[in-house]
Amino acid sequence: MLFSTTTTTASPYIIRFSPPSAAMSSAIALPLISLSKSAFSDPNSFKSSVSLRFRNETRMVSRSNLGKYRVFMSVAVGSDAAVIDDALFKDYTPSTAFLFPGQGAQAVGMGLEAQKVPAAAELYKKANDILGFDLLDICISGPKEKLDSTVLSQPAIYVTSLAAVEVLRASDGGQQIIDSVDVTCGLSLGEYTALAFAGAFSFEDGLKLVKLRGAAMQDAADAAQSAMVSIIGLDSDKVQALCDAANEDVDEANKVQIANFLCTGNYAVSGGLKGIEAVEAKAKAFKARMTVRLAVAGAFHTGFMEPAVSRLEAALASTVIRKPRIPVISNVDAEPHADPETIKKILARQVTSPVQWETTVKTLLSRGLKKGYELGPGKVIAGIVKRMDRGAADIENIGA
Repeated sequence: MLFSTTTTTASPYIIRFSPPSAAMSSAIALPLISLSKSAFSDPNSFKSSVSLRFRNETRMVSRSNLGKYRVFMSVAVGSDAAVIDDALFKDYTPSTAFLFPGQGAQAVGMGLEAQKVPAAAELYKKANDILGFDLLDICISGPKEKLDSTVLSQPAIYVTSLAAVEVLRASDGGQQIIDSVDVTCGLSLGEYTALAFAGAFSFEDGLKLVKLRGAAMQDAADAAQSAMVSIIGLDSDKVQALCDAANEDVDEANKVQIANFLCTGNYAVSGGLKGIEAVEAKAKAFKARMTVRLAVAGAFHTGFMEPAVSRLEAALASTVIRKPRIPVISNVDAEPHADPETIKKILARQVTSPVQWETTVKTLLSRGLKKGYELGPGKVIAGIVKRMDRGAADIENIGA
């Protein structure tokens, strides 16, 4: 990387990062480091701060923190922004959250209300072009078995959830509510919806990713006999003990694990079919209130989904992802990420990693969240939050 120094009236000294060739410059966004004149004439002044200027923003950085920015001062090829500090949102303070549902929330008839709002109805028309079939017809008319398939339910929930945002926007005071949102997250699939809402990628690009994700997960599920079951009435330690007991009775190909940490009393276990059957058989001995076999294609959020990862990685590599405008909490580690390349890696890992929803909600509540909106089909998320702390935050449902 080459350096050049220029002098201007507004900023006497600007160190420019220049690419080795003009051919590269069209694909690279170049950050500028702007140093005040006194930084050169008075060495002590450099101890205070410098200004890092990027295409869309200027940040004052103390000298002690400058090293941290050097780490991220690489340029992003094929994107329109420099790589940024992934911990930018680490100290977020939530007040109002948008919460987006995941697979399982779908229901025949969803999307009908959205047709009354032109901007919401337009999303389904765009979706038809991308998907190659009439998504709205399946959402409204079913049949349920078809809507419940992984390949269809994931795009259907993604589109319907973002249509719910447009339904809210069109309502009295809706735009003010949208403007007040300072954090967002979604349950598994809902993380893609949250990223689209936060501007990390376009509606169209998000739908393409979700379409591929659903197909890749379905194919991975078809390749092995696996399943998921909800364990009701136990804490996470007891569910883990139940999994350990089941795993003693099955071979390696049928091992099980906790896949969704939803809330105390409601955890989902994924694994090989024989392992899931062993969990169901032993659950009463561990004092579980009940077990509910989930209507999903297979063992999501475990190693059974490994074949889907490479396909997601390839699709994400060719997708333009930007820094979200607000924190988006990841299902993988319950943390917000700002760096687009890190977001891509997280999304690829998400299908094989347990969903840390319980930690996400606990963190939001402990940091002061007062109001939340569940946008899209179903009321699963509102139920989980109320179960965790009935009086902590008001959760309102916005359907479409």
